[in-house]
Amino acid sequence: MIHSLFLVNSSGDIFLEKHWKSVVSRSVCDYFFEAQERASEPENVPPVIPTPHHYLISVLRHRIYFVAVIQSEVPPLFVIEFLHRVVDTFQDYFGVCTEAAIKDNVVVVYELLEEMLDNGFPLATESNILKELIKPPTILRTVVNTITGSTNVGEQLPTGQLSVVPWRRTGVKYTNNEAYFDVVEEIDGTYNFDPVTKLLSWDVGKINPQKLPSLKGSMSLQAGASKPDENPTINIQFKIQQSALSGLKVNRLDMYGEKYKPFKGIKYMTKAGKFQVRT
Repeated sequence: MIHSLFLVNSSGDIFLEKHWKSVVSRSVCDYFFEAQERASEPENVPPVIPTPHHYLISVLRHRIYFVAVIQSEVPPLFVIEFLHRVVDTFQDYFGVCTEAAIKDNVVVVYELLEEMLDNGFPLATESNILKELIKPPTILRTVVNTITGSTNVGEQLPTGQLSVVPWRRTGVKYTNNEAYFDVVEEIDGTYNFDPVTKLLSWDVGKINPQKLPSLKGSMSLQAGASKPDENPTINIQFKIQQSALSGLKVNRLDMYGEKYKPFKGIKYMTKAGKFQVRT
């Protein structure tokens, strides 16, 4: 299914590539670079780009493009979901998914990609199984591997493969019998930004006054980068915790397959799409 994977940074440089079935030349990414030049914003690059002999399916996460090369027709959402799982795995292993973190742990990255895909088809994508196959990098483990010449690859098969629940290890025990479920609701509201008063309003209708929403934001700068202009462009997102504007409520929650009586809790969240405000 997936022949190759290319990682492209914000400068348009390919800093990592991985091939499974056959080696695909980097020149195939020229079609991606052409689409990137035509896009008005980085996130506007088409997720699926056809070429004469391949399909390029990409996602943008943490200012890095993950570009998968496909030779035959496959469901694009299937490949996109896998690429997001790759990013989540890197973030789980290294704490952050940045170009520097990937380069610093390039050996572990290749080991993870080798286990996550078997001849181009997804194999092991669950975090619990991967952490038993490939040990997460630590300072002590890195020093020991350097001295002894060993790797982070585990010596035993993951026990999660023997479980009916693939994401949970067999024989696992919890100190607290708790289970939490998130109900995330996305709605279409109207917003308006007044450039004179610098006031951004989001109209979603009636809101419970006891659960007033809050707006939080942060601005991250790269190391060594110059300070932003007086009127920088800010990306924001509205969220209302513990609220379901549609009135959708969970009436009953059952859990099966466990002998104990767990505590069950529901957390509601209403969120809007991402907005770009040019101050």
